Amino acid sequence: MVYPFVSGWLDTPAGEVPRVSPVITDADRRGTIAMRVGIGRDSYEITPGLYAFGEPGENSPVIVTCNYKLTFDLLRSTLKKLDLWVVVLDTKGINVWCAAGKGTFGTAEVIKRVKESGVEKVVAHRDLILPQFGAPGVSAHEVKRATGFKVNYGPIRAEDITAYLDAGLVATPSMREATFTLKERVVLIPVEISLLLSPLKWVIPLLFILSGLGPSIWSPSAAVTRGFALFMGLFAGGLGGAVILPLLLPYLFWREFSLKGAAAGAGVTLIGLLLFGGALNWLEALSLMVLGSAVASYAGMNFTGTAPFTSPTSVEKEMRRWVPIQIGAAAAALAAWVGGAFIG
Repeated sequence: MVYPFVSGWLDTPAGEVPRVSPVITDADRRGTIAMRVGIGRDSYEITPGLYAFGEPGENSPVIVTCNYKLTFDLLRSTLKKLDLWVVVLDTKGINVWCAAGKGTFGTAEVIKRVKESGVEKVVAHRDLILPQFGAPGVSAHEVKRATGFKVNYGPIRAEDITAYLDAGLVATPSMREATFTLKERVVLIPVEISLLLSPLKWVIPLLFILSGLGPSIWSPSAAVTRGFALFMGLFAGGLGGAVILPLLLPYLFWREFSLKGAAAGAGVTLIGLLLFGGALNWLEALSLMVLGSAVASYAGMNFTGTAPFTSPTSVEKEMRRWVPIQIGAAAAALAAWVGGAFIG
């Protein structure tokens, strides 16, 4: 498949290598927007292999990256003035940080792709530049032994690569520092919201069915009025975990994102109850508090996979610990909500 970003072909001892255009088109921007809102995230990838940026030669640097097109486009736009060879790994369309945790940005794939790409035929040196976030999945000495290439870990941010190359592959402390700024957190909100929206097609009918249960067995009017209140509790939890948590992350002092989310969800739900919950009895109010906290805890836990200060093992540990608690809390909240219909 010839991608629109391929502007031509470069004849090399390894065969024809696609030359990459640095121009980010409207189609690329639409793809980026789609990724930010969670549309087509499972298939936004490019073919692994060797690519040419600019007019690379035998002394040009070799950068290794993932085949997630959002990452590839970032390199295209950031490194458009450089002459580079880029080896793209098959990470199944996953970004570097997540792929390293899953093992797709790993030692075996680096070795395989370096050998299959023929990059050793187009450069006179034996240096690979890998992203720092890929380090957890790669054994540098095994890559060296199998391919003859030395692994160098580049800076965290693509915009620092030029300075890193100019300094002779030496990174400053700031290049190694992982950040999770407000801007970096806000850009994740749309996709987090999309993850919560996908199960609503079966959750919403369940909420209204449960809300209709009561002394008269099942009441359509109660299903509507109480169902709307229950949905707002669910909404408060989603708002707390997917929106309030990333906005207020530095001020939520708990280490685990599950607890951060639960706190944010409890806060949003409490505000909603104080403003609009006057008609609810104590059990209904309590059930909404628990439900909002559980939903927000689950939504907040999604950030463990995106925050640069977490690790794959900590993500797995937190999920094993908290998912059963979240499910149990949500189930208890729904049971309490049904019970609230029997309280005068």
